[in-house]
Amino acid sequence: MLFAAGFGTRMGVLTATRPKPLIEVAGRPLIDHALDLVEPLRLPRVVANLHYLPEPLMGHLAGRGIAFSLEAPEILETGGGLRHALPLLGAGPVFTMNTDAIWRGPNPLAMLADAWNPAVMDALLICVPKARAIGHSGAGDFLLDGDGRISRGPGLIYGGVQIIKTEGLSAIADRVFSLNQLWTRIGTSGRLHGLEYPGRWCDVGRPEGIALAEKLLEGADV
Repeated sequence: MLFAAGFGTRMGVLTATRPKPLIEVAGRPLIDHALDLVEPLRLPRVVANLHYLPEPLMGHLAGRGIAFSLEAPEILETGGGLRHALPLLGAGPVFTMNTDAIWRGPNPLAMLADAWNPAVMDALLICVPKARAIGHSGAGDFLLDGDGRISRGPGLIYGGVQIIKTEGLSAIADRVFSLNQLWTRIGTSGRLHGLEYPGRWCDVGRPEGIALAEKLLEGADV
């Protein structure tokens, strides 16, 4: 599940006429950088949710085997958007991926696939140490314990990539809601896990993140 529906308001004028996933980093749209990580896994289904300026994204992704989950008339946020897309995704755990980050290091999706243990996990999130997170401000999102479980608190930054079981979405009454609600439910049962990313990650949520991400891809110190 590629999250591509947002308004990209932090990008200012750059998203006045195009959706954020089509903003270019090193000459290529952000969503193509994300697909570079998705395609090696040869997943049976890939879905992108759409809301803001969907037509350019649909045109750009046409012919690439990606299904579209259109959210209208309102945007549904991450939790509502994932639940809305379930008829396209099918049953079973789902990878979800934000499309506004650049990675340098091992493929985070492959890392999740290798570490996933559904017997003890309902969600496994890639988390980035602040020292390896570029273009991101804030205290962090999660604390990681010795057994790989995560809890809320300043420390690691959620990198926007995870595997998650979707059955719990049906218990949430709201139509528009964040996946934070599902994480909270999973956390109470001790089945919310995290995986520390050993490479570097750049948040491209603001215009200044573009230059930082390009330097990261070039291998320059950032």
